[in-house]
Amino acid sequence: MEDDDEFEGEVKRFLYVNRKAPHGTIYALETLETVLIAAAFDQDVSMVFIDDGVYQIKKDWDTTNVNMKNFSKTYRALDGYDVEKLYVEKESMEARGLTEDDLIVDVEVLSAAELSDLMDAQDVVISS
Repeated sequence: MEDDDEFEGEVKRFLYVNRKAPHGTIYALETLETVLIAAAFDQDVSMVFIDDGVYQIKKDWDTTNVNMKNFSKTYRALDGYDVEKLYVEKESMEARGLTEDDLIVDVEVLSAAELSDLMDAQDVVISS
């Protein structure tokens, strides 16, 4: 039997996969809050934006007509929590006519195949 102290302080690699649009549901905001909490506990946290999830980090959202607070600027706080590994699926971004210049944070653009490899290298993958 292994000693529990051996696992104390072990850092896990968490990857949060964001697939949902930022408005109309609570998924995007709740995932962002979960990421900030995980990072506060010194875990190795990364985020991926796929499908309509790429809209979560799009600049200049006007949310006045959807009766939701615009929380997109909160993504800028990720750096302060040492969440610096942000990825966007190239195919999803291109299918929506977006470029890196349209995004509110710096990201690394990866192909679907590269993202698959990234996901395989994580301890925990959480998709919303």
